[in-house]
Amino acid sequence: MEKIIYDGNTFCYKDQGQGDPLVLLHGFCGSTRYWDRVVPLLSDHYRCIVPDLRGHGYTDAPMGAYTIEQMADDVVHLIDELKISKVTLLGHSLGGYITLSFAERYASRLNGFGLIHSTAYPDSEEVKEKRLLTVSTVQTQGVSALIDNLVPTLFAPEHVQSIPEWINSAKEIGYRTPPQGAIGATGAMRERPDRRKVLSETELPVLLVAGEKDGIISPDRIFTVDKPNVTQVTIAGVGHMSMMEAPEQLVGHIISYLEKSK
Repeated sequence: MEKIIYDGNTFCYKDQGQGDPLVLLHGFCGSTRYWDRVVPLLSDHYRCIVPDLRGHGYTDAPMGAYTIEQMADDVVHLIDELKISKVTLLGHSLGGYITLSFAERYASRLNGFGLIHSTAYPDSEEVKEKRLLTVSTVQTQGVSALIDNLVPTLFAPEHVQSIPEWINSAKEIGYRTPPQGAIGATGAMRERPDRRKVLSETELPVLLVAGEKDGIISPDRIFTVDKPNVTQVTIAGVGHMSMMEAPEQLVGHIISYLEKSK
C-alpha cells in the first residue's frame, strides 16, 4: 500500500498497471481488497488507482461527521498528489455516491465515470431509519455484528452457499473497518442528495452496472437515464458484489465501456 498525508490524515491506496488512469472506489465497509479479482485483469492495459476510502481499510478514520462531498474531495487530493489531470472514475455502492459528487463538481477532471451497483437516488425515509439502526448496532454491538448481518445480503442467495470463501473474505475486509469509519460513512450516505440530475445532464461517457439478483439496489434504481452516452449493463445471477461474484464479466463490461469511450 502507498499513502499520502492530507489534512492531517493518512490515506492509503494501491497504484498498479500502466495506461490511462482508472480510479476504483469500493463500497461501505469495504477496502481496496474488494477489487482484488478485478485489478489483475485490468492492469495490463490500464493504470488502476484503488484507494481505501476515508474511515475504511488502512486509511485513517477521523472523528466527526463525514459527507459524501468530503469523501469525493479526498479522491481529488489523491489524483492531485499523483499529478493526474483526468481519470475515469468507477464507484461501487458507497463509492458510486462519491463518484456522482465528484462528477457534479469536478467534471473537467473526468474522462468518464460509472456506477457499479449504485444509484443516483437519495435514501428513502425507510432506508434513512435503517441507517440509524446501523449506527446503533455499531455503537452497542460493534462492527463485527454489523458485518455478520450485512455481508450475506450483499451476495446473490445461491452464492452464500456456493462461494463461502468470498463471503468470508468480504467479512474479513469489513471487520477491519474502524467503528468511527462505519458511523461516519453511514451518516454521509444518509444525508446525500438526489443526484439523478448529474446523470441526466452529463455529456461524459457513463457506465451503469446492475446485478440481476441485487437485494440492496435493484436495477430500476440504477438505470435512471437512457441516453446515447450511457451504457447500461445487467450481470445475470449476481447480487451487489459482481467484483467478487463474477469479476471476469464485470471486467469485460468495463473494458468494453472504456474502449467505446475513447
